[in-house]
Amino acid sequence: MLINFFYTLRAAKLPVSVKEFLTLLEAVKSGVIDQSVDQFYYLARTALVKDEAHFDKFDRAFGAYFKGVEMLADFTKEVPLEWLRKNLELELSPEEKAKIEKMGWDELMETLKKRFEEQKERHEGGNKWIGTGGTSPFGAYGVNPQGVRIGQEKGRNKSAVKVWDQRAYKDYDDNLELGTRNIKVALRRLRRFAREGAAEELDLDDTIHSTAANAGLLDIKLVPERHNKVKVLLLMDVGGTMDEHIHRVEEMFSAAKTEFKHLEFYYFHNCVYDFMWKNNKRRFSEKTPTWDIIRKYNKDYKLIFIGDATMSPYEILQPGGSVEYNNEEPGAEWIQRLTNAFPKYAWINPEPQGVWQYRQSIAVMQQLVNQRMFPLTLAGLEGAMRLLSK
Repeated sequence: MLINFFYTLRAAKLPVSVKEFLTLLEAVKSGVIDQSVDQFYYLARTALVKDEAHFDKFDRAFGAYFKGVEMLADFTKEVPLEWLRKNLELELSPEEKAKIEKMGWDELMETLKKRFEEQKERHEGGNKWIGTGGTSPFGAYGVNPQGVRIGQEKGRNKSAVKVWDQRAYKDYDDNLELGTRNIKVALRRLRRFAREGAAEELDLDDTIHSTAANAGLLDIKLVPERHNKVKVLLLMDVGGTMDEHIHRVEEMFSAAKTEFKHLEFYYFHNCVYDFMWKNNKRRFSEKTPTWDIIRKYNKDYKLIFIGDATMSPYEILQPGGSVEYNNEEPGAEWIQRLTNAFPKYAWINPEPQGVWQYRQSIAVMQQLVNQRMFPLTLAGLEGAMRLLSK
């Protein structure tokens, strides 16, 4: 059985050796784990993966081989799975959707609390209880202009103001092989070259001149390599609606890592709040306070946000509006602090520019960044780099 698992990992381009695989088999035969898929996952990852950069490839290969593997999440309050069993997925016309009334933020949170206290059984197709396929603000696979999504793998209508489930995001791949040089060419508009480091690059002109002056005896001259001295702070939205743009953002990230020697990056989800992170698998255990980022980097860093700015406006403007936790201050406060700390900034949006006018949250974010929002296109990148190089 596990031979095919080994070949699956190799097919996923994981550098797994036969010796490491034999170590895994020996550990399994020794009974170091119980008959648990979760325990085997951690044992296999420990034995076979030598570099954290390969964790995501391993997860995808493991999931493809052991279909149905469930990653456990720690909920502060459990929602019975029976309440969320999917029997139907509601689709309504625009006219029918318009008839559904919205709740305000306070009313929505207070009503959800009451539903947990009152509800005793599964509901489907209704407009009140936590359930599926209805017009209630709470549950999955239904329709509501503003609600709390519970027990649904991903968004359908992009109208949830909070998401109950703890979700796993993957880091963007900074080693992606680009199929085009266009992004790199656009980023090169933001260049300030200087010779830095040890003298290790041949200075041909000086070598020829010195050799001639030395009566033909070779006199090699070296100079430090030229590097782009521009400093970039890259803040990237990850997860949720950004999953639709993973490939293009990875291309952007990979190109930026190549072009900018001084590049620092952090992740956030939907909007920046009081902390960010560098590793999505440990985003709750290894937080970096946003205040620390503001204090750590000087004003000479160019600040670039990458995100689709597609969310509930509550997530930007409301304390507690984050879909993942109860933030004490609205995201708008942190956006303003960052743009004040780094005067040279721009926002790159992978969403097609033609839909921006239909997203209220994009309009709010454009106002917060003083209309310095550019599409993730060649022309948009060139415009952003010109702005940052002034």
